Amino acid sequence: MTGSSQILLVLTNFPNDTSARELAEMLVDRRLAACINILQGCTSVYRWQGLTETASEVPVLIKTTRQRYEAVEQAIKSLHPYELPEIIAVPVDNGLSAYLQWIAHETTETDT
Repeated sequence: MTGSSQILLVLTNFPNDTSARELAEMLVDRRLAACINILQGCTSVYRWQGLTETASEVPVLIKTTRQRYEAVEQAIKSLHPYELPEIIAVPVDNGLSAYLQWIAHETTETDT
């Protein structure tokens, strides 16, 4: 069993729901993530190349493990249209034990 310190919440934003869903389905199908939440759109304000920018984006919350993080990061980068996509991994220090075990189980590679 993987302890809670091995579980990560990975945050990213996509420019639209279609690209967010494409990422989510790919990550779950490949067992790189146990669950992905695609949230309602938001407005992001940020500085990019010396200018203040505003964009409509779709927040994505990815539940995975440290073991699978590198593959998740590579998948996001390969599908993301941005030159520099937001990818932030936050360790999960606490949570419902059964749920954290489920994340670990669902992101374990299998032969089936």
